Amino acid sequence: MDYFFIPLDNPYTALAKIWLTLHPKTVIAMFRLHFRLLLLSALSGVVLLGNAQRRALVHMNNLSAHWEFPVVTDSIDEISLSDGPDDLLFHLHNGVTVPFSVEHLDSLTFGEEPAVETKDPYQVFQLYITTNDGSDVTSRDYYTDCHLSLNARGSFTSFSANAQIRGRGNSSFLWYDKKPYRIKLADKHKMLGLNKARSWVLLANYRDVTDLMNTFAFEMGRYMGLPYTNHTRYVELFLNGDYKGLYQLTEQVQQNKNRVAVSEERGILIALDVDDGPTERPYAGDNFTSKVYRMPVCVKYPDDERFTHHTVDSVRTELAKLEQAIKSKDYARVEQLLDVPSFIKYLLIQEFVYNVELSAPRSIYMHKDGDGPWVMGPLWDFDAGYDFDWATMTTGHTYFSDFRETVMGTNPLRRNGQYGYVPQFFTDLFGCREFVEQYKAQWAAVKDDIVGHAWAECMKYVERLRSDGAIDREAARWPIRGKSFETELEKMHRWLENRRVHITYLVQNIP
Repeated sequence: MDYFFIPLDNPYTALAKIWLTLHPKTVIAMFRLHFRLLLLSALSGVVLLGNAQRRALVHMNNLSAHWEFPVVTDSIDEISLSDGPDDLLFHLHNGVTVPFSVEHLDSLTFGEEPAVETKDPYQVFQLYITTNDGSDVTSRDYYTDCHLSLNARGSFTSFSANAQIRGRGNSSFLWYDKKPYRIKLADKHKMLGLNKARSWVLLANYRDVTDLMNTFAFEMGRYMGLPYTNHTRYVELFLNGDYKGLYQLTEQVQQNKNRVAVSEERGILIALDVDDGPTERPYAGDNFTSKVYRMPVCVKYPDDERFTHHTVDSVRTELAKLEQAIKSKDYARVEQLLDVPSFIKYLLIQEFVYNVELSAPRSIYMHKDGDGPWVMGPLWDFDAGYDFDWATMTTGHTYFSDFRETVMGTNPLRRNGQYGYVPQFFTDLFGCREFVEQYKAQWAAVKDDIVGHAWAECMKYVERLRSDGAIDREAARWPIRGKSFETELEKMHRWLENRRVHITYLVQNIP
């Protein structure tokens, strides 16, 4: 293999290419001998402004695309070549070395971030992660030290930093080769225009050929005004130089002033989730079975009882007050303890996308701040909806077969849908006339526009995914027999439109 390094705008670029063609071994030897001089030349005239990071930008050509990855560097002493040479190496602080394959290297430039951000969230961003020891990420329990380089492509500020990474998810991690990940930064930082935090999530969406199911539900939630609804940023991920495909970068659901902003002292964040409940995790210490409806509950916050007002036992007691009010159908008391509008919006979205996880339950979040009411959300995890075929749950990618199926049924109080075991916590209020009227009024207020709005937002992402070639690269990296993005996209759109008509009919006729 013939390797070469050409600094961008180098006046000897053409000559270097000629020499490479005629005398590749000589060029490599000369390159290694004069590498530091080339870097000094490239760095000349670069001025560090304010507190901005000095960045080297690694340009690579691979998979019929051009990639640019930023790396913070203070000195040319931090950059070298491996033996071979096979890799361009950045020797960073704390002993971290970040390699980039010379095989795909196009050029190396230096400079600062653009002064103006276009703030375009629909862009397809580029993310390059290397674990410090070069190992794969195989654990959901333990973090691996890593370095990440995030190219915001002029939409936002690019980012380069040491971090940690581990696997995440349940079925998505256990069943599929394309793994989802959780990233933890050393310090809170903005990512692609999203508010500062340390923890971030990379959703693999492997089961979902469209990569849009979570995005569509998030857009529905934002349209309806559900608090703390997640955002979508699509990134193409390289992990240790291996192209891993298209991922959805989004916020980790957690207590944080920029996430679920309940107070540190008296705030509560819980997940109704069988996978995190006492049956599956009997020794966790952060979960319980609810007193009235016997639902599995995991306390996400407080996560350290020593410094907060609440304990796991007190959270169980607080939730039981709401459960009992719902069970007794004391609607005046329910309205004191529950943000009913958020409950209605949450149920409408779950039923609309036919998210069967409501029945388990899984990934159903609720939060409470001090003496305030319980509020539903944030929304999370929708690739089990859209009429997923559970008969092939470990290998299949089949959705959209029937738009008429329901979780709660045509008469939710009687739970006469496909999932008759859905917790009555979600259905007993349909025995209150006031609640049914509010439920119907909420859907009537949004039914004409919500699907069109959420779909239009999704199409803005799709336009970029197509034009950047990300869809084709994802399909090549993770081919799925008998499935194509365009076909599944058409099926999804048709299913959603039919679903809107069907749900409108069902809601209008709830007894």
